[in-house]
Amino acid sequence: MKKVGIVLDKHYVDHDNGFGHPESHERLLAIIDMLKYTNLLDEVAKIAPRDATKEELTLVHTPEHYDRMASTKGKPKVFLDADTSTCPVSFDAAVRAAGGVLSAIDSVLAGETDSAFALVRPPGHHAEADRAMGFCLFNSAAVGGAYLTEVKGFERVLIVDWDLHHGNATQHMFYDNPKVLYFSTHQYPYYPGTGGPSETGSGECKGYTVNVPLPPGMGDKEYVKIFNEILGPVIDQYKPEFILVSAGFDTFFDDPLGGMKVTPEGFAKMTRFLTDAADKYSGGRIVFILEGGYNLDGLWISTKEVIEELLDKKRSSYDSPEEATQADLIIERVKKDYSQHWKF
Repeated sequence: MKKVGIVLDKHYVDHDNGFGHPESHERLLAIIDMLKYTNLLDEVAKIAPRDATKEELTLVHTPEHYDRMASTKGKPKVFLDADTSTCPVSFDAAVRAAGGVLSAIDSVLAGETDSAFALVRPPGHHAEADRAMGFCLFNSAAVGGAYLTEVKGFERVLIVDWDLHHGNATQHMFYDNPKVLYFSTHQYPYYPGTGGPSETGSGECKGYTVNVPLPPGMGDKEYVKIFNEILGPVIDQYKPEFILVSAGFDTFFDDPLGGMKVTPEGFAKMTRFLTDAADKYSGGRIVFILEGGYNLDGLWISTKEVIEELLDKKRSSYDSPEEATQADLIIERVKKDYSQHWKF
């Protein structure tokens, strides 16, 4: 069985968006309940998160954005946009969320764990360089990618984002950076409105942003086929040295914000696909980062499936379905759009 690290912290639970907000601390409490109920908490290594420094956060964010977020500390309620706000401890939680990702990366690099799952709040992939948005204050996954390339010296980092929503900020932060390849499957058109088929990267980095925009209704078969037919060939050619996963669970079939039909077994298959890719090219180095997911039962069972795959307690098959799927025409279009950059 592999050694899997889990990042958890009281700060992540204390961050409070207010009554009735979908990005609630109940999300994390559901995952913690799962870890205890299944005894998985006894089978994983606990990684103590640290706070990300201002220097680390400003690898991707502007100093002005950092200062703006810091100014909310201790204040009862600050609205940053229509659906993003802070409570007195939100800044501390966001700094420790990004730092928790860095602690997870360091644990994997040191060989203390084979892989890790940073169970952090607030989520991050919508937070732009200069502003918070979409429940996100700092972009933890992007901070992790920049830390790997700018501090640790990696040349090829892959960020896979399977959240329901496109990671607009992660894309923008690496749009002209060949050291980070960003791959996203997402419902489109949908919030935040980015991630269209024409968004492939900038200048010499065209092809290093791979968007697979999807209509509602896609399920396990479609996602597995997309991973096999698009992501797989890209990975084989890019040969990532480290893989980060923006793991949102709002593609779960009964998510209140979503329109997709992914089952817990689908998340297991995608996890196995990525861990096998990490074993093949990245020395097994892979870190998962919690993003969205707003059905508490869905979070409970889906994160269980992911962690059991990481532990090697189960090994799901992810063979591409031979029968036709709803995504077939989209897959062919994406292959055509990226044919100048990758061989499929």
